[in-house]
Amino acid sequence: MTSKPRRWLITGAAAGLGRALAEAVIAQGDEVVATSRSTGPLADLGAAQVLQMDVTNAAQVRACVADAVAGGGIDVLVNNAGHGLVGALEELSDAELQAVIGTNVIGALAVTRAVLPHMRSRRSGHIVQMSSVGGVVGNPGHAAYALTKFALEGFSEALAGEVAPFGIRVTIVEPGPFRTAFAGRSMRFSTAIPDYADGPAGTLRARMRDQDGVQPGDPALAAEAIITTVRAESAPLRLPLGEQAVNRIRMKLERQLADLAETAALSLSTSFAST
Repeated sequence: MTSKPRRWLITGAAAGLGRALAEAVIAQGDEVVATSRSTGPLADLGAAQVLQMDVTNAAQVRACVADAVAGGGIDVLVNNAGHGLVGALEELSDAELQAVIGTNVIGALAVTRAVLPHMRSRRSGHIVQMSSVGGVVGNPGHAAYALTKFALEGFSEALAGEVAPFGIRVTIVEPGPFRTAFAGRSMRFSTAIPDYADGPAGTLRARMRDQDGVQPGDPALAAEAIITTVRAESAPLRLPLGEQAVNRIRMKLERQLADLAETAALSLSTSFAST
């Protein structure tokens, strides 16, 4: 017997990994509700529904989720909408920080919270949060982006425990560099301060521009990996994607374990003495 197609709500589906995932989901027989701030680029996608949604507009988020639910429900939510911001912490303006936090964190929270009552009432669903290797390893020069992705990972890890009793799964996807427009037209750059030019932050600024169009990751294969994870009986909480992501996350965790071992005696000395 053929199982009923899943319906995926994918934010930021107009380009990048969101677009690649939407195309792959449709090709494999599932349905896509595709959202973007502008629906023009979605016209040729062949989605079940195309909705205009700015994730920073809470009222629009609620209305679009209601339309998606009315149109057939939501089995899988993919919070993909987001953008990067390159700049040392001192270089970032208040407006730039508010914009990237508003999209990458507040927007993801808004969409997730709007979808949760529907999934909870059905006692099923899968929430896929598009994080980054930058949500595990903080790069100098990418402090704002790390802030948003670390926040996404933190609330998603807590959320996974909260919704597991309702049959809802959460997977945090952590891609390394993939060949999308992320490092090009989708990337935002703060105004540079000359003192940072020769340091790690300046190096990242130059490297980000240089890697645009030559990233090693294949978006189509990333999409296949995400679909495989969603269809698996047991899905992991975290899914790193790409060799760089796996290697850098492993190095970070090994460093953390080494730090934990080195500081364990001092750390344990801070409790009240037992009587």
